[in-house]
Amino acid sequence: MTNALTSLSQHPLFSVGATLLAFQLALWLYRRSQWIVLQPVLVGTLLTMLLLRLLHVDYATYHRQSASLWLLLGPATVALAVPLYHGLPRIRSLLMPTLVTLGTGTVMMLGLTVVLARLFGADITLTLSLAPKSVTSPVAILLAAQTGGIASLTATFVMITGVLGAIVGPGLLNYTGVTLPAARGLILGVSAHAVGTVQALKEDAEAGAFAALGMSLAGVLTALLYGLWGYLNLPVTG
Repeated sequence: MTNALTSLSQHPLFSVGATLLAFQLALWLYRRSQWIVLQPVLVGTLLTMLLLRLLHVDYATYHRQSASLWLLLGPATVALAVPLYHGLPRIRSLLMPTLVTLGTGTVMMLGLTVVLARLFGADITLTLSLAPKSVTSPVAILLAAQTGGIASLTATFVMITGVLGAIVGPGLLNYTGVTLPAARGLILGVSAHAVGTVQALKEDAEAGAFAALGMSLAGVLTALLYGLWGYLNLPVTG
């Protein structure tokens, strides 16, 4: 039995199947319980890690076997433009406050991450890996790889940020009295990227549209800020 499982873990499609199976199980648990702490991304990741650990599959093997899933990450993110398209009339009516909120939120998110990371003693490599944590994975990984960060570490930070944002964000917005769907969606999209957008879609279609807008433009603005940062040759210091 052990030998059979070990042989199965070496199959080129093992990691793809294990990841999909773990996510489906996590999704089933979430739908059955409706507990926000059982976010499918979080539970699916933990189940996948547990399975890989039990079968002694290292990260390099998992990364190689699951390459096809990484290729789907970009199109899956772009698909979130559908709710954005349906919410265009409402977005046009709130364009100016939306742009001001988005610009302020993105700059604060990036700036505070860098400053706090340096204040707590993170080195340059860790800071550059941590800085784009609030934007969607395809953008964040590319920015980290091009600026001296560690792409795999950035992917982990992006996932943690999204999951925490989806779990803590709705409760925090309720506590602070933020009830407007547009505002809730924009905050979730800017701070928790695709995972936050999915959470916003569960709340309201309008919230989902603004979350998709926030996620998309925050990624673009962050890339532009990185470009400006490099052009001005600014140091990463606390």
